[in-house]
Amino acid sequence: MRSDHELILCIVNAGFAESVMDAAYAFGARGGTVIQARGTANKEAEKYFKITIQPEKEILMLVVPAAIRDDILHALYKSVGLNSPGHGIAFSLPVDNVLGLSKTVEAQPEPNEAPQEEK
Repeated sequence: MRSDHELILCIVNAGFAESVMDAAYAFGARGGTVIQARGTANKEAEKYFKITIQPEKEILMLVVPAAIRDDILHALYKSVGLNSPGHGIAFSLPVDNVLGLSKTVEAQPEPNEAPQEEK
């Protein structure tokens, strides 16, 4: 089953949420939600990736049409990926159903409501 929308989650060092949104907006995202978080990576991970892991993080959640998911993920990789100061990772999950997105989902009649006839 193919989903019409995807949830993109992007985890970056604190202070890089605006960079994430700039990259996502450039490819059609309409907005997102930022959650403040704290990372728990250990010293072995720092040695493996050869980076210092900043514990303060920002998690961005973006619900986007599936058709633009790959473009946004690629833009995030280029602008805030592990090889950037943002040290970001991003991934997506399918979304089964979406409510409340303006002009991205065609309005459907209520289950017991008859469709309006055009005049």
